[in-house]
Amino acid sequence: MAKPFLQCHRRFKNGKDHSYWSIAEKVRTHRGWVQRHLLYLGEINDSQKEAWTKLTDVFDTQSDLTRPLALYPAEREVPEHAADYGVQVRLKEFELRRPRQWGACWVGCQLWDQLQLEEFWQERLTDSREGTCWRHVLQTLVNYRLIDPGSEWRLHREWFKNSAMADLLGEDFSLAHKDNLYRCLDKLLQHRDELFQHLRARWQDLFGVKFEVVLYDLTSTYFESHPPFPDGDKRRYGYSRDKRPDCVQVVIALIVTPEGFPLAYEVMAGNTSDRTTLRAFLKRIEELHGKAQRVWVMDRGIPTEEVLAEMRASDPPVHYLVGTPKGRLTQYEAQLLERPWQRVREGVQVKLLPQEKELYVLAQSHDRINKERAMRRRQLKGLVQRLKELRQMSPSRDQLLLKLGAADLSPTGEADGGAHLCGLLGLLPARAVASTAAAAGAGTDPAFGVGEVRRHPNARCAFSDH
Repeated sequence: MAKPFLQCHRRFKNGKDHSYWSIAEKVRTHRGWVQRHLLYLGEINDSQKEAWTKLTDVFDTQSDLTRPLALYPAEREVPEHAADYGVQVRLKEFELRRPRQWGACWVGCQLWDQLQLEEFWQERLTDSREGTCWRHVLQTLVNYRLIDPGSEWRLHREWFKNSAMADLLGEDFSLAHKDNLYRCLDKLLQHRDELFQHLRARWQDLFGVKFEVVLYDLTSTYFESHPPFPDGDKRRYGYSRDKRPDCVQVVIALIVTPEGFPLAYEVMAGNTSDRTTLRAFLKRIEELHGKAQRVWVMDRGIPTEEVLAEMRASDPPVHYLVGTPKGRLTQYEAQLLERPWQRVREGVQVKLLPQEKELYVLAQSHDRINKERAMRRRQLKGLVQRLKELRQMSPSRDQLLLKLGAADLSPTGEADGGAHLCGLLGLLPARAVASTAAAAGAGTDPAFGVGEVRRHPNARCAFSDH
């Protein structure tokens, strides 16, 4: 069985001896005993020793008075100045029992009080008839998400016993019963909008922030389950951002501030189109936080021209920053080329093109250019390495074409370096190009002309190999 002990690390630096203390334990493995670090106590220098000797007080129960006390290792004599209150201890027999994370849990509880969440949940989350304090269960969940986020099952199995939440809340392990954790989450949904309004008000009061810019985006999460599902179930097949079109999913929409403060969220059916979500969220944000001249930042695939026109015509107008459709860029390409570059900051410059009620911004970032070049170099390096391997294999013509096509595919099956492969195809006989394209799964869709883009029905952007 492992037994903790106190360990001293000595180091001579700048002409002085430094002592660093920690708590460790020896664990027996199939390779022998291994020392495992448990807790770092820091450096204890001479001035700290003297301060501890003078300032440490204990309460004497016999005289009902406090008196100074200093602890010294048993193998060393007590100094003369501490002869009256020095006590020797056997450090080798020192044991560490049930160490717990205290500081972070205490800070989390302080933040809970600063946000006045106890007052908010006082009437909305009352105790159960069995005596379960749902507010304490929720406070534990919140601290867990803040300090060391993970699943509720992990909180139940590992985190709670290693934290000081039970001590801080005056509770026992029943607080982290797995059924209580899941049931508590179910009780929160009906108070979602009120909670968002309360947190927004506290955030504004504490920091004086204004919610003038909001970021809106959608993502998805999939489930490895199969239909049929009951009526009203949101798990549906749809465009998979996780490259798992074989799995059902749900779509999650989230609105946050540039500081990361969430204003609203929604879980929608997995087959929900991005373009159908914006109008409802505009209305919801106005209902929750009132009308204001906000700026919405979002991807080009989210808004429609109709919704953008409604945003411009609203009172007060709702501004937006959204990516320009690629087809429209060609329309303004000549005018943008004539415009001068304006420096925004080091490495970033823009061109501005006013058009009716909109302003088009063409941005150029040197950091982004370097990043994309590095990505292409990495892809090209992998293809060159694969060509060297193919040279040593000496495959037949058909095998070579198949292996070249496979080299252009990423592990997910998506075309990853089509531009590079097209360059490689130029080294092959013309009659081999069609076979290679078929083997690689890339090429021009016969239903489209040259220069046109083939799209997945639910995709928001073109495939990388087109």
